[in-house]
Amino acid sequence: MTKVWPDLDLGALRLNALSTRPSKAKDDDFSRPLVKGLSLKEFGQSLPNILAAKDLKTAASLIATAKKAGRTIMLAMGGHPIKVGLGPILVDLLERGLIDSLSTNGAVMVHDAEVALVGATSEDVSQGLGSGDFGVTAETGALINKAARLAARERLGLGATLGRLLNEFKTPSLKNSVLAAAARLDLPATIHVALGTDVYNIHPQRDFGLLGQAAEKDFTTFCRIVATLEEGVFINLGSAVIMPEVFLKALTLARNLGFPVKNLTTINLDFIYQYRPRVNVVERPTRQGGQGFYFIGHHEIMFPLLMGLVLENLD
Repeated sequence: MTKVWPDLDLGALRLNALSTRPSKAKDDDFSRPLVKGLSLKEFGQSLPNILAAKDLKTAASLIATAKKAGRTIMLAMGGHPIKVGLGPILVDLLERGLIDSLSTNGAVMVHDAEVALVGATSEDVSQGLGSGDFGVTAETGALINKAARLAARERLGLGATLGRLLNEFKTPSLKNSVLAAAARLDLPATIHVALGTDVYNIHPQRDFGLLGQAAEKDFTTFCRIVATLEEGVFINLGSAVIMPEVFLKALTLARNLGFPVKNLTTINLDFIYQYRPRVNVVERPTRQGGQGFYFIGHHEIMFPLLMGLVLENLD
């Protein structure tokens, strides 16, 4: 039997008045026209108070508020921010006292050490892999594995030890090294390594046992800092796996031990959407209080923009 479909009488459609209908986008929240010569503060004020632009301004305000209140601001990151030239900005933020601690994966040691030694880093992987020359730079592997041996022996932590060694070189490009700056300023710099993931792991002087001992000290230090994050800020800049996982473990450890880390701001910046940063940095840690933000864009643009707005808020 053929179905019979009902006729629709559009004349009977119930209509709402535009003036009374709730609307999400309103002209009070719209952008302002751009003018030549405007300051960064004026640029921020010209952005619309809608979606990511609103979130960016809110995140900058929360960072500034936390700093004014003396709360902890942690920066975690992967190696890419160093490769795209953010070292000088990061060093300046450390020197200003805006960032209280620096925590990274193992790749940062490679790129930061090479920047400090010769002012250049980042290999052409495809070209080097074909000839078997990728990742076998003599000085890089030797220095990082030396730092691991010293850190394990002296129980100083891998980040602090490598930063100290870099400062001994006195090269012209040392000023752009974030690990050297942290050591010089006596700020915590923790390195969270994975075995077999970085080029110093294939160096003849490697010792995974000593590397693990050094990393254990850094993880303990990281946990102690996370325990102070109540009303503070945790920023993850471009680490897709290591730092989000390390942060989640440190946070549960701190809460298990009774530290009141419930109300915090978490911020993730990356140029693509990643699962672990979304759940382990932005969503899960803030379910009991605070706010989480995820900003997508190139590191070399988004991070300077965010921190520039923070500085304007502090002024």
